[in-house]
Amino acid sequence: MYDAKIIPIKLIDARATPRESGESALIHRLSNFTGVLHDALQRPMLDLRISVTDRCNLRCTYCMPREIFDKNHVFLPRPELLSLEEIARAAQIFTSLGVRKIRLTGGEPLLRRGIEKLVEKLSALRTLNGEPVEIAMTTNGVLLAAKAQALKDAGLSRITVSLDGLDQAIFARMSDSNAEVKSVLAGIAAAQRAGLSPIKVNMVVKRGVNDGEIMPMAEYFRNTGVILRFVEYMDVGSSNGWVMDEVVPAREVIDLISTRYPLHPIDANCTGEVASRWVYADGAGEIGQIASVTQVFCHECTRIRLSTDGKLYTCLFAEQSGTDLRALLRQDSSDETISDAIINSWQNRTDRYSEIRHEVPAFPRNKIEMSYIGG
Repeated sequence: MYDAKIIPIKLIDARATPRESGESALIHRLSNFTGVLHDALQRPMLDLRISVTDRCNLRCTYCMPREIFDKNHVFLPRPELLSLEEIARAAQIFTSLGVRKIRLTGGEPLLRRGIEKLVEKLSALRTLNGEPVEIAMTTNGVLLAAKAQALKDAGLSRITVSLDGLDQAIFARMSDSNAEVKSVLAGIAAAQRAGLSPIKVNMVVKRGVNDGEIMPMAEYFRNTGVILRFVEYMDVGSSNGWVMDEVVPAREVIDLISTRYPLHPIDANCTGEVASRWVYADGAGEIGQIASVTQVFCHECTRIRLSTDGKLYTCLFAEQSGTDLRALLRQDSSDETISDAIINSWQNRTDRYSEIRHEVPAFPRNKIEMSYIGG
């Protein structure tokens, strides 16, 4: 197995020619010599999502439905997963190409052995302008209470917790598990005590299943400092049986909450932010909306994804395998060769699935599962 080392990033003088700088000509393919890559639709590559495991301790119906991911489902054997060292080396190369934020996902990332060590390795990375790379994580929160402080100590910047309702029966129906809501709430509280703030809670809303939990969730997280975000039920992967009738549009959620607690829209935090932001008029905090079905945001997407076994994907709704970085890493390829593969993948990117999903009748349903490339 390759014994990876984090190589210090060397800033390149944008005015120098390849001969003068001694660096590869690939540096001169970076858009406007800023160290930021742009795809075919002029979207910058700023965010890297890494799926560290394809396993999960829940069977949420919109992600890993039990009828597909049952006891007979074959998960990736450990040798096929990227090692922590391979992930760290790949992440360093991504940051040298302009990535500013890394999010660890899954499956459930807290199931990955040594996840704290990986966070520690990644927290040592720096952006092209020398600032720390933001290291975030998305988790279902079931195991978070026992790990929150260690993750913070290792250098985790922020955490997002998936929670689809407070009512135990509804939570059990959405997660198709015996996990308890109180364990997730305990994880959120532990993350707050550890200082993993601002904490975000993502609630996927399905009509007729958990839409009755919208107001209870809003009321519970008001005045807590936690940012509750409502996520439209999406047609991610090919196994969740998605139908448009089960989507609760973002506007409907905002209108419902506003009947009791007036809301005002506010500006996005940064380029490529997927959630629209709203604040309570009475100062009780912030909520968000992720509306990739009714208010698509493909034109601003800045994310590239690294799968559990080291393949690159340039869209959450991808339908085919991407560039195989694991093969390059295990062939002891140079950083330049791996950089070239990433550059080619991103610069040829034209994905905009959410913008065209309704334009093509019987759109193909053979998309890669979310548990494999990260939500």
